[in-house]
Amino acid sequence: MKGDVIVPKRGLFSLVMLIVLLFTLIPAPVSAKEDLLDTARKRGELRVGLAANAAPFEFERNVNGKNEYAGIDISLIEKIGKDHGLKIKIVNMTFDSLLGALKTGKIDVIVSGMTPTPERQKKVDFSDNYLFVDQKVIVKKKDKDQYTSFADFKGKTIAVQKQTAQEEIAQKEIPDASLNALTRTPDIIMAVQTGKAEAAVIDSVIGDAYLTKNKDLTYADLTFDDGKKETAVAVPKGNPKLLAAINASIKDAEEKGLIEEYQKQANKDMFDDGTFLNKYGSYFLRGIGATVLISLLGVIFGSLFGGIFAFMKLSANKVLRAIAWLYIEFIRGTPLLVQLFLVYFGTTAVLGLDLSAFLCGAIALILNCGAYIAEIIRAGIQAVDKGQIEAARSLGLSHAQAMNKVIMPQAVKNILPALGNEFITVIKESSIVSVIGVSELMFNAQVVQGASFDPFTPLVITAAVYFVLTFALSRLINLFERRLSVSD
Repeated sequence: MKGDVIVPKRGLFSLVMLIVLLFTLIPAPVSAKEDLLDTARKRGELRVGLAANAAPFEFERNVNGKNEYAGIDISLIEKIGKDHGLKIKIVNMTFDSLLGALKTGKIDVIVSGMTPTPERQKKVDFSDNYLFVDQKVIVKKKDKDQYTSFADFKGKTIAVQKQTAQEEIAQKEIPDASLNALTRTPDIIMAVQTGKAEAAVIDSVIGDAYLTKNKDLTYADLTFDDGKKETAVAVPKGNPKLLAAINASIKDAEEKGLIEEYQKQANKDMFDDGTFLNKYGSYFLRGIGATVLISLLGVIFGSLFGGIFAFMKLSANKVLRAIAWLYIEFIRGTPLLVQLFLVYFGTTAVLGLDLSAFLCGAIALILNCGAYIAEIIRAGIQAVDKGQIEAARSLGLSHAQAMNKVIMPQAVKNILPALGNEFITVIKESSIVSVIGVSELMFNAQVVQGASFDPFTPLVITAAVYFVLTFALSRLINLFERRLSVSD
């Protein structure tokens, strides 16, 4: 097609390898020799990573209309901050993203009921243990008598949380079972409730809380050989002062019996009275606002990027066409989740920029949206008959005037349906930024799942909200299409 750059198929592999090579050659920022404790004191805050969906370790709750974090780990980290004059900044994300965030400097420590396994100890340092838990197997009450030994799970599906001690134990001691590694605790419980898994391996502290609210579930009468695990605070390697400060606070808490008090307070906070909407309605409202905002940013700036790269791809300049082709093909050829992690971790590890999770999520959406909109605009322009611009030029219009007055009005009508679909897709795909801790609608639904011990109701509410948002947008786009069709 005229105006397109022709690239040999074998060139695609070469270009991809060139990108990988460039990323490899860019030196990572030199690690600061300063201990993170000193850095945190200069900054005035300690950035603490956790996954707040594992009550009673950590969860969110609503107190007098304000959302706050609560749980055993929250009380402990607040004590650490108070002991050493540090303000605590909570960074909430999925559990399997925590180690990556710690390694790339997004957070300073992890306090999330983490077990110091040998594999993790190769990557990070751990504090002294502050809590010991047993690993349990959760099954439906009606199925309890079927499972009297681990051999009974042969060929059965067992749900575990990804990259946890429970996954490790299940692999080792129930080798004949099929493991379903999920990201969050509520998903594990729902898998058992809905029959997607016959059982789940979970630690006793979290399991006790879920069994209190889910009367159809119980523990199987089974004991793991290596089931007793400890929890500790994870710290990047090479920070002895920070590690010593944390250990001093843990030792003081143990001597004063504070850990037991933290656990009692967490159990009390989990089951405060109140209706579902009174307790959690603000989470959904907050999520809607963040979803709408990040989607608008993705659409507005994505359209701007898309327009620029569409005209670059239609340009007579070979360099501009090649740049546009490379950007569009790379973005369209890789998953949004990968692009999100590249922006979130790459901006720190490669560029040395400490951008917020929201900003990283918005950038990833903008880049992704821009590539698809570029192709939509390009196709819309090329769909207009070439005779149109030739006729306009013959009437004395410049190329820019012909594009503005003749081609673009027709192209807009061609691309509007596809553009509308892309806008709706952005709203739905914005939920993926929840994995890096952006507090949008899906992220807040997951928070409510963990705080309410109800894995299903928050999803129903979230689905209804997404439907209302996308349905309203589709009706608005249809109205705009009808307005444009009047000129036909």
